[in-house]
Amino acid sequence: MALMPKRVKHRKSQRGRIKGNANRGNRVVFGDFGLQALQGGWLKAQTIEAGRIAAQQYVRGEGRLFIRVFPHKSITSIPLETRMGKGKGEPEYWVAVVKPGTVMFELGGVTEEQARVCFARLAHKMPIPVRFIRRRSA
Repeated sequence: MALMPKRVKHRKSQRGRIKGNANRGNRVVFGDFGLQALQGGWLKAQTIEAGRIAAQQYVRGEGRLFIRVFPHKSITSIPLETRMGKGKGEPEYWVAVVKPGTVMFELGGVTEEQARVCFARLAHKMPIPVRFIRRRSA
């Protein structure tokens, strides 16, 4: 089953516009290395799950994977060849709204080389350009 919220506050969500950079969630906090978005966009729940599977298969039991994004936004559409009216339509899939600078995935307990290879595999599955970042020392 794909990622989706148990409850939503509002029944219908509007499309919205992704503007500005990420003020929160733009630093590596939980792991040692991260995968950061360079552009804004929507990340489908299926894409997040595919990234999780790819990373878990590579890391196996060595490191720890942290997923920093969650799909809160529902994307709806009315079936084709349906007349006008009759409401908004059923949710088709769920997406996470990602701003530029958002850290989407983090890895801890692995070497930098392992993290680079793992995130290279993950980057192939992402619909937006991403980059590899390190945790800043305090």
